[in-house]
Amino acid sequence: MALRDSFHSRIGFVLAAAGSAIGLGNIWGFPTNAANNGGGAFLFVYLIVTFLLALPALYAEIYIGNQAQKNPVSALGEACQDKMPKVGRFAGKIGLVGAMMMLSFYTIVAGWMLSHALSGISALAGMNEISAWLASDSTLRNIVFTPIFIILGALIIHQGVHKGIEKWSSRLMPILLVMLICLIGYILQQDGASEGLKQYLIPDFSRITEPKLVISAMGQAFFSLSIGVGGMMIYGSYMEKDKDLGKLVLSIGALDTLIAFLAGLLIIPALYVAKHAGQEVFAGGDLIGEGQLIFNILPTLFNSMGDIGLVVSSAFFALLSIAALTSTISSTEVPVSYLVEEKSLSRTKATWLVSAIVLVASMTLVAFFDVLFGLVIRGLTTILQPLSCLFYFIVVGWIWQRGNKLKDHAVLNQRPWLKYWGYYLQYVCPVLLLLVFYNVALA
Repeated sequence: MALRDSFHSRIGFVLAAAGSAIGLGNIWGFPTNAANNGGGAFLFVYLIVTFLLALPALYAEIYIGNQAQKNPVSALGEACQDKMPKVGRFAGKIGLVGAMMMLSFYTIVAGWMLSHALSGISALAGMNEISAWLASDSTLRNIVFTPIFIILGALIIHQGVHKGIEKWSSRLMPILLVMLICLIGYILQQDGASEGLKQYLIPDFSRITEPKLVISAMGQAFFSLSIGVGGMMIYGSYMEKDKDLGKLVLSIGALDTLIAFLAGLLIIPALYVAKHAGQEVFAGGDLIGEGQLIFNILPTLFNSMGDIGLVVSSAFFALLSIAALTSTISSTEVPVSYLVEEKSLSRTKATWLVSAIVLVASMTLVAFFDVLFGLVIRGLTTILQPLSCLFYFIVVGWIWQRGNKLKDHAVLNQRPWLKYWGYYLQYVCPVLLLLVFYNVALA
């Protein structure tokens, strides 16, 4: 049997996993949710949920993959083999479905980002008609740009873990961070930005117990970190066993949270800059058009700045395109790894088969956009991902080797802190998640 491909360095793993986590959920979804849920109040709850639930879930998912050194279906089946292997494998296959669900809508939105980036470039080149079409909201544009983005991801995935995922993540992530900081520096100098800064950084503590805000924060934390669909599990399996996973998870979580925070620091002040310029941004306390507003208000704001605004617009949407690409890579790797390891397909065949299935799913969403698009996103982020994380906690805490895997590991390796960490994942995390589901039922 050929050796499995793997990451060749710790920094390569961290950048790839952070790239998986850092995507549209951070730079598109986080600021939108923050603006709709009290700005600073949302940020406060988001940080709490990330620390108490999302990071432990990230650890559990990576840990399962790292210990098994297999794809998510095989890894969960092996973890549950003493009690219910079929249930474990079924949960792994649900993760495959979740990854495909994420890709089905993610590639559509990523296509929007790419077309808007090209729109600014076209306008600078004087091709105004093409620029207007690229910035339009049309089914034809979705049909053209969604496949382009799917192909971009496939071209990286089929090269393998080290030569494809690790190499490109190590290149794209630093570029993303530099572009984000430069754009923040520019936007914060504009009139009206200070008002957005206050709204974002000063929390209204009277709102932090609102069920809608808590649910949005939980969904955002799980979606941002790409937990619950197997992407982090397969990345964990490509790392050598027991290589200070706690530190690696903290590094990933810190990078992800930093980028989400910086994205809010860019987009929320930008919305208030647009408001100061006379554009209508909010209605009844919520963003007009929610996520779509980024494609309506911000391009208008950039266009009003002249040529420099077109440069900023192209850079902004190029930033979003890079973020989207690093995330789609990990989600695509989940079904690809399953087909390679369990169905003996070559990586190239598996990559293009998965890409073809994603294309069909994406085109279905395009055809029935108003009915399916929001439904798929809500189903994934508020139901499937949290349920998968609950299962991971149960596997690590209760099922694996007929007991708590982390506590056994702590005794074997003489690491007492792992024992207490095991108790936290075993008892506290499932209860916290169930409380969140209770809030979902009340909302």
